[in-house]
Amino acid sequence: MDSISSQSSKDKKKTVMHSMLLCCKLYISEARNAEALDSIERAAKRDPETVIVNKFEDRDYNRVCYTLVSYVVHDSTGCPIYSPLQQSVVAMAEAAYEAINLEQHLGTHPRLGVMDDILCHPLARASLDEAAWLAQKVAAEIGNRFQVPVYLYGAANPTGKALDTIRRELGYFRPNNGHHWVGWTQPQVLPEKPNEGPEVVTSARGISMIGARPWIAMYNIPVMSTDVSAARRIALMVSARGGGLPTVQTLGLVHGEDSTEIACMLLEPNQIGADRVQNHVEKLAAQEGLDVEQGYFTDIPPQMITERYRKLINAYSD
Repeated sequence: MDSISSQSSKDKKKTVMHSMLLCCKLYISEARNAEALDSIERAAKRDPETVIVNKFEDRDYNRVCYTLVSYVVHDSTGCPIYSPLQQSVVAMAEAAYEAINLEQHLGTHPRLGVMDDILCHPLARASLDEAAWLAQKVAAEIGNRFQVPVYLYGAANPTGKALDTIRRELGYFRPNNGHHWVGWTQPQVLPEKPNEGPEVVTSARGISMIGARPWIAMYNIPVMSTDVSAARRIALMVSARGGGLPTVQTLGLVHGEDSTEIACMLLEPNQIGADRVQNHVEKLAAQEGLDVEQGYFTDIPPQMITERYRKLINAYSD
């Protein structure tokens, strides 16, 4: 009887672990310090119910993105009450703050903090409300425990404020050393009050953006030129902000010694996808006399993320 009950309990837990899933993308300001990344990954692996399904490093940008997945549990009224992701993300943040000093950071991608951006997505049968719940829980803990100012965006923000709006208010898009972002040169007292944490910044840790929204795709297109001004012109003309493609946000950035990149955020990838963006960039680059290479995604799509999570979690539980 006990063995039957035990098996029933395991089956029930397995059903929970496969049905309501949440995904967190952690954008951390480091990609050159292997020891720091090892420490962060060890922290993530303390809980076997959280799975790192993808890792993308870019040494030129000096930035890494981890994609984590786990389940969410609800109470009898249907409200979310627990996800292993919360403690896993906080553990990674603790390791990152111990191993990385933003004052010593140098990269060609904008950033305002060690834990620069944490984005929560719903997967499988989970909802955006559940992703927002997770983002708010993580934000409160990071803000209060590590004394880091946190700005909420998207569905996690009470007014739905967009990420790019907050970043623009905080000077995110302005490099502070040529075409690079070096250390922390923003004011210690923030111009906008954060949603969590103190209003004064510690320059070693910076600030953090934490949000929730439907799936977005990150797609980067290499431009075979060191002319960052041309890359920025192209990026602006591709973006919705510059009158280009709706639901597309872009940056023109230095990437390596002999190229630049159009870094694209596709807010509605099922409506305007990578092929359309690629074609538009190629057309505009040709007008500038520049060659463009095939772009690449920095993450895997939601269905593949879900499949990879289930495969890895099954291998562990078996």
